[in-house]
Amino acid sequence: MSTHVKKPGWFTVHVLNRLVARLTRRGLSIRGSRVLAVRGRRSGQWRTTPVNPLTVDGERYLVAPRGHVQWTHNVRAAGGGELHLGKDVEVFTATEVADDDKPPLLRAYLQRWRAEVGAFFDGVGPDSSDEELRRVSPDHPVFRITVGN
Repeated sequence: MSTHVKKPGWFTVHVLNRLVARLTRRGLSIRGSRVLAVRGRRSGQWRTTPVNPLTVDGERYLVAPRGHVQWTHNVRAAGGGELHLGKDVEVFTATEVADDDKPPLLRAYLQRWRAEVGAFFDGVGPDSSDEELRRVSPDHPVFRITVGN
């Protein structure tokens, strides 16, 4: 497993993420945003971060554009978490997607959110070949989420 991580800049951490999370907590979704809540794998404390769930062929996914970050480790350890939009809470279980199965999911994610996350994909975009998407797959965890289990 790669340890590739693209850390967000100060503006993203201190302004954008906080703004999106605040609006999402109040029930206003920005392009599908949700607040992910997952228990920390060491502390057991709830940790939150804004995410953009992806729906492909009726299945829902969480994609980690910045790589193997804290929330991906926590979801992997906990086996799931919660997605919040205002007062609505969806409890989900998570199954990690194999690298070879990621190209169509990464393509769909980049088609939807390239403007926000394209810089984290090393020049790979929605029009890239499956081979190029497969090359960056190990750097971007993807989880299929199932609500209600």
